[in-house]
Amino acid sequence: MLTFSIAHWQGWTHGFQDPSRWQHWAEHPYCPLGEQSAPRLDFLPPMQRRRLSPLARGVFACAWPLADGYPDMPFVFASRHGETSRNFGLLESLAADEPLSPTAFGLSVHNAIAAQWSIIRRDTAESVAIAVEDDGLEHAFIEAAMLFDQGHDNVLVVLAEEQPPRPYAPWVDDVPFSYAAAFRLRPGTDWALAPSPAPPGDAAPQIWPNPLNLLRHLALRTPSWRHANRTRQWTWTRNA
Repeated sequence: MLTFSIAHWQGWTHGFQDPSRWQHWAEHPYCPLGEQSAPRLDFLPPMQRRRLSPLARGVFACAWPLADGYPDMPFVFASRHGETSRNFGLLESLAADEPLSPTAFGLSVHNAIAAQWSIIRRDTAESVAIAVEDDGLEHAFIEAAMLFDQGHDNVLVVLAEEQPPRPYAPWVDDVPFSYAAAFRLRPGTDWALAPSPAPPGDAAPQIWPNPLNLLRHLALRTPSWRHANRTRQWTWTRNA
């Protein structure tokens, strides 16, 4: 069993970011309508902003307030699909027999956002980028716990997905809208996370991706819940 404390959390999606909007969404969840736009990130210089993809901007929008004012801390980035728009653009260039942009290629890899975070913040602490399944939230928190064992008092965990280009729709059905969720974790016992084998039978499908479910439970102060997939079940328990 894993124990930890969530010192602070922040979510971002198109149209809202502040806690009151997330509280309303937790009580009345819905899929935001309209064109998905990336956050402006006015706290960054223009030359730094322009190199950030919409997915990276979502990460910075929710993670920056959690890290601001704190010394360097490890950064754990987790995503199932990563930079789908950048990668699709590269595939379109290949299909058109056009040369690939070295910059676009370098920023399309899965750990690019973690690297940009370290460079822009001049943060020399460890960073981890993991490609995940539908229980990537739990594995990202496990990564944070292992960093606690190395003596760190704060670990920043961020999960993010962007709504993929339309041609991916038949295969990517777990991103109802672009989002990012950031959590500053500390050693503690306020929360417990316990894995177990998946129960017999098919796991009940989730309406919302697991990071968004966690934001809901945090806003609603749910005492405990379970998340199961085909092979594993996770029990979350609030102890404080």
